[in-house]
Amino acid sequence: MSKLKHRFVLAAALLGLAGCATSGGGNSFFDDAAVTARVKKAIYNEPSLKVMSVSVSTEDGVVDLTGTVKTKAERTKASMVAGKVEGVKRVKNELKVE
Repeated sequence: MSKLKHRFVLAAALLGLAGCATSGGGNSFFDDAAVTARVKKAIYNEPSLKVMSVSVSTEDGVVDLTGTVKTKAERTKASMVAGKVEGVKRVKNELKVE
């Protein structure tokens, strides 16, 4: 009987952890970290956005782009690329053209 009780407790704990890992589970810290990583990768992989000094942060699905770019076109493109990434609700583009 003790083994059965132990297995039940273990199963309940694993189910609880699985619920925390889902995107609908309200665990926005990990969701936001994943969005930030995807946005950084998308910007890095965009050929028209050569070397730029761009920082990306995400809070509740809202991506904040800060830093500098060389042209207005790069500023616009960075915002467009970020906006197409899965999980992005909105983009706050605070990039400065230098």
